[in-house]
Amino acid sequence: MQEIVESEKAELIRKDSLFLKYITKMKGYKRTTPLVAPAPLDVMITWFGAFLGMMAIILFSRRFDLPIVASFGASAVLIYGVPDAPLSQPRNVIFGHTLSATVGVVTYMLFGLTWWSPALGTALALIVIILTKTTHPPGGATALFAVLSQAHPSYILFPIATGAIILVIVGLLVNNLSPNRSYPRYWL
Repeated sequence: MQEIVESEKAELIRKDSLFLKYITKMKGYKRTTPLVAPAPLDVMITWFGAFLGMMAIILFSRRFDLPIVASFGASAVLIYGVPDAPLSQPRNVIFGHTLSATVGVVTYMLFGLTWWSPALGTALALIVIILTKTTHPPGGATALFAVLSQAHPSYILFPIATGAIILVIVGLLVNNLSPNRSYPRYWL
């Protein structure tokens, strides 16, 4: 009887310790690097790139009567605001959006628009872009929008793949105006 009580106590202490370790992770760590503001020229180039990139998307969408996908706004933040980031590179932008759109369209085609299919499409897109090493956070919104808008397979090419390519081309032209930037860091 005493052994059972002792083992139950030990189990409670172990569970309590695991829970405390779990909760402790949430406090984070102290910042070791300072927050750095970009040079004024880079701020202006960031604005110019985001403006031109989104203007190109809007004009393209109006010309061909296509939807404007909000996830392109998030891509603009990455491509023009943090062009050195791995998630901002052309491979990630183009394939992250295109694969996510494909997953979203397939999810809608298989399951329709239900209370759970938008979440499934988003989660599956995340897995696909992680496994293909093309992670681009706005891709989650691209997949979500595909399911919510009941997108047709043409959504994959127009507006998604084409829009991602437009944003990257503008990124190539504008980001390299700065002596402090070189975009892309890599293609593949």
